[in-house]
Amino acid sequence: METIYQVMDWLLPFECFEFAFMKNALLAMLLLTPLLALLGTMAVNRRMAFFSDALGHSALAGVGIGMLLGVQNELISMIVFGVIWAVMISKINRSGGASADTIISVFSSTGIAVGLLILSRNGSFSKYSSLLAGDVLSVAPGDLIWLLLALPLGVGAWALLYNRLLLTAVNPALAQSRGIKTKWVEYAFVSLVAVAVMLSIRWVGVLLINALLILPAAAARNISRTARQHALFSVLIGLFSGVAGLIAAYYLDTGVGAAVVLCAACIYALTLPFRGRVR
Repeated sequence: METIYQVMDWLLPFECFEFAFMKNALLAMLLLTPLLALLGTMAVNRRMAFFSDALGHSALAGVGIGMLLGVQNELISMIVFGVIWAVMISKINRSGGASADTIISVFSSTGIAVGLLILSRNGSFSKYSSLLAGDVLSVAPGDLIWLLLALPLGVGAWALLYNRLLLTAVNPALAQSRGIKTKWVEYAFVSLVAVAVMLSIRWVGVLLINALLILPAAAARNISRTARQHALFSVLIGLFSGVAGLIAAYYLDTGVGAAVVLCAACIYALTLPFRGRVR
């Protein structure tokens, strides 16, 4: 890490990046935001904007159930429970009987209620409250290794699933006629989103993860003509929002997650006038 820090000192001779925790936070943003932005493009295309919100809320339930089962690693608990939760939402949504937003709302409220019920016993919720807002400034070098592994694996999985997911979203009947197992493709996608959300939740927070996943993709869609442009602009907007929000939070002495989301929201507002004009 010392070599990386030295390179960063040479490339970024700014006051805010003199500290190791800011360097770690910057590296985390550079690794997190591209993956979330790419997954966000498909979530937006498939009208699953609130899906990640339900997954974020389920993080509390995952931690609580993991604690009851004696699982020491909170991340493992969140990932396992998040994947199960995501597949359950997808399975019930496919079965019909209720609208997607109703199903997602039910799972979202249930997930956070279960988590609060377990974690607030004996007034002990305060030590888990950091999950709500996240703290990217607490990223450690060991965490960066996991994120470094997650980025190429996540992008690779997204690339493998992208065409099948796009065809499934546009014309499910055609996708099935071409031999695409739409059910398993969707399960794979929601599981990928679940893993990405749970990896990010400690630093982005339950309350902000949905915005960070959706806003860059939504802004990019306003100015994109093709699927390739949508993916590229989403990544660029996500990266810019992450870095700009981190720097703004340092000088304003405020929460990083909120600053990043507000940067992305401002970009979305700036792109709104172009919506429909670039088609």
